[in-house]
Amino acid sequence: LPCRPWSGGYHVSDISMNQPSLKPGELPESTRTLVLVIASLGGFLVTFMASSINIALPLIGADFDVSAVTLSWISLSYMLVSTVLLLPAGRIADAYGRMRLFNVSMIVFLVMAFASAFAPSASVLIVMRALHGIGLAIGAVTSTALVVLAFPPERRGRALGTNVAFVYLGVTLGPVLGGLICQNLGWRALFIIVGALSLINVVLPLWKLRHVEWREPKGAHFDFLGSVLSGAALVAILVGFSLLPEVLGAVLVAAGIVGLAAFLWWETRAADPLLNLDLFRRSRVFAFSNAASLINYSSTSAMIFLLSLYLQYNRGLSTQTAGFVLVTGPFVQAAFSPMVGRLADRVEARHVASAGMAVCVIGLLGLSFAGADTAFWYIILMLCLVSLGNAFFATPNTHAIMGSVETRWVGVASATMVTMRQVGMSMSLGVAALVLALVVGRDVIRPADYPHLLTSVRVTFLIFTVLCVFGIAASLVGPRRVR
Repeated sequence: LPCRPWSGGYHVSDISMNQPSLKPGELPESTRTLVLVIASLGGFLVTFMASSINIALPLIGADFDVSAVTLSWISLSYMLVSTVLLLPAGRIADAYGRMRLFNVSMIVFLVMAFASAFAPSASVLIVMRALHGIGLAIGAVTSTALVVLAFPPERRGRALGTNVAFVYLGVTLGPVLGGLICQNLGWRALFIIVGALSLINVVLPLWKLRHVEWREPKGAHFDFLGSVLSGAALVAILVGFSLLPEVLGAVLVAAGIVGLAAFLWWETRAADPLLNLDLFRRSRVFAFSNAASLINYSSTSAMIFLLSLYLQYNRGLSTQTAGFVLVTGPFVQAAFSPMVGRLADRVEARHVASAGMAVCVIGLLGLSFAGADTAFWYIILMLCLVSLGNAFFATPNTHAIMGSVETRWVGVASATMVTMRQVGMSMSLGVAALVLALVVGRDVIRPADYPHLLTSVRVTFLIFTVLCVFGIAASLVGPRRVR
């Protein structure tokens, strides 16, 4: 395609909606850097918002005088909507333009942040948060795709490492800065500040990158039935896991599995499928790396939740002190991710990812031996080991997944990867909640329950350790493609 430099970014001549646009990695260096900046800032804002809102929930509950169940929907609505829209968003981005959809996601994120700040009731806030999830879904699937397309393969690992580092920087700073903002300025200020920061990510690409785009030729009509089947199935599974071991939870999980089977059956017959199953059949790397991602998030995502209970109930730490202990893990992950990205450019991604999973096994196994008087340095060390393992796993695994598909499928590949992450996080919390319900019960935790709580924490970490062992095997699958 005829392309020429342009002062505002990179101009693409004579591109129609039915033609592919820029080729991967052909942007000028300054434009690549700008793409990485907006993608990384977007990842930071999304994870910062998701991690900081939990700190604000008690203040929101006191302001609106609502129950804990109602408060849980402020976070759950955000997660459910974003998870349902991930696959459709990836397919739409491939057809209509990844940069265009990224800009839409940031505008939605900006508007909903300010709207949430002025919500007059809890029910309105829940609706605003659900709409906020639209921005999260579109931004999550397009930001990784933009980084992959902006950089050539030999420099992609380093760029992805930087992108992942900002994601975990948001996780790290969310509880700390979110707590400071809420304590001194109120919970509404949290949404206003996030909205103000997201304004940068709206103005910058529209100003400097308005002529940069990657899209693929349109296929058949959008797979609406596939979107409905996948969305309904994922919602049933996510909500079902949160209700286990109740009968309704088991029924919803079973219905979700049936729904996923129906979705996969339909995708083999759809004219332009939402999820191209050939990606799994033709590429062992894509299939097993996504499986490894699902296992990794299923076995590590509930770690902070479990350690928060352990430190506050079994060890008697205050919320603030426990927060400073727990922040060490995400800090380690954010610090090491860029370095691991550079390593993934020189060493086979599967070896780095597998080594990371092995380190996670050591850390999770160590946490399964935590006792009522275990030294705090030991807990911090094990927490940091798991986070270090995640740093060595996340970027190379992303590199392997995105590098195993053709350019026209990067949106779908990114959406599949993020869906695995979201489902894995929900499954991890579901397993932890199930063990707690079976060992401790669903009543308020009292001092007499502390020994049972410790038992449930240790048992859950042991389950996660076994899961992680299987993840090592999945991430070891080599880069050979089966055609």
